[in-house]
Amino acid sequence: MATTKDYRDFVLEQLSLLDNITCKSMIGEYLLYYNGVLFGGIYDDRLLVKIVESNKKYNMKESVPYEGAKPLYLVEDIDNQETLKKIVLDTCGDLL
Repeated sequence: MATTKDYRDFVLEQLSLLDNITCKSMIGEYLLYYNGVLFGGIYDDRLLVKIVESNKKYNMKESVPYEGAKPLYLVEDIDNQETLKKIVLDTCGDLL
């Protein structure tokens, strides 16, 4: 199942507290970047972020974006823009 454009638009709206978010289409799914750093993506209408040391404190569940891929963290509470912003900043901080 591919991600719907409505869900993509919703996620991007929730990420609007952050400047420089970019979204690139990839075979029906979307890769997400902050300031050019790939931090996660939208897969099957789910927001997933890379697993790094500093985002473990959010106690997110691991989820596989597609068969054969490495697990990522599933962001379940995407309605909370402040927490979502912190998750992205923490994730990207470890990826630099």
